[in-house]
Amino acid sequence: MLRKIALALAFLTPLSALELQLPTENHHLLTGEPEKFYMYVDRTFEGETTKPWEGGSFGFVRTPIRLGQDVVLTKFHEGIDIQPTKRDKAGNPLDLVMSVSDGTVVHASNVAGRSNYGKYVVVEHKFEGDAFYSVYAHLADVTAKPGDAVKPGSVLGRMGYTGAGIDRTRAHVHLEMCLLMSSHYEGWHHTYSGGTNFHGNFNGMNLAGMDVAALFLDHQKNPQLRLQDFVLSTPAYFKVTLPRDGTWDFAQRHRWMVKGDINETSPSWELSFSATGLITGIAPSQRPVAEPVVTAVRNSRVSHRYLTRGLIEGTGNGAALTRSGKQLVALLTDDFPPPPAAPAAPASHPVKESN
Repeated sequence: MLRKIALALAFLTPLSALELQLPTENHHLLTGEPEKFYMYVDRTFEGETTKPWEGGSFGFVRTPIRLGQDVVLTKFHEGIDIQPTKRDKAGNPLDLVMSVSDGTVVHASNVAGRSNYGKYVVVEHKFEGDAFYSVYAHLADVTAKPGDAVKPGSVLGRMGYTGAGIDRTRAHVHLEMCLLMSSHYEGWHHTYSGGTNFHGNFNGMNLAGMDVAALFLDHQKNPQLRLQDFVLSTPAYFKVTLPRDGTWDFAQRHRWMVKGDINETSPSWELSFSATGLITGIAPSQRPVAEPVVTAVRNSRVSHRYLTRGLIEGTGNGAALTRSGKQLVALLTDDFPPPPAAPAAPASHPVKESN
């Protein structure tokens, strides 16, 4: 009886509020002044040159093309670009970049040329026991190091313009809030990407970003917002059904994403994806499939390839995974061989001591 009462009280105890703050002193997102918040992009389309601030926001906000009567923005921007509030006489940004919430620094890249992110920091946050990751990119200086415990407002570095496609004029911090797709990224990188991976599991290819600006705005309206519920509420653009084979690490790490009992017996899983490729739901499925297939998609007269960063192709109510889409599913499900073992270090030989 006492155990039942304790369980009931635990259920009734309100969840701790999500503590969240913007990473710089630029708070214009929350005051309804997006043109003062986002860093613009340079755009030339059909002979007209503009500097739209929308290009610094999240989603399909860049590279417009005309498809018949439609103009479609085709390039996906996985985070938000926040402009500086102050610069020195040479035009260099002076803004400090701070952690958005409690967490632990898990990666700090101090070599600008090793990523399109330039110098960047990744912080792991445990929200109700589940891991989410914030990314702070294009830094001029990194002052945090892996293992550092941080609070909202803890300084991680200084805003800059390191990385690809950015200069002093467009200096900004690129912010993402992400899910880690695979705990074994190195094997996927070796199979599909090649080259040297300097960032371990915290390579940007392994971090799936959500609409972080919408997260801040929703949190402003509802400080009790759960990040898990924010992800689950993201609209699905397509669904993929794949064979269920053994224990799935991603589902085990994010059990809140699984509809129903994770241990329910079924021949397959059905995964829901946003248009940007963020996984937003997992459900047991009774549909037998031999390989991952698209089993639902939002109707569109424009090719799905343009609306999903090339993850699926087709039009209308039909779609199929592209090579990129298959690689995304492989990354999520660890469906790739492990990386080759590192060569053994040469045996050391005793050295004769000289007098």
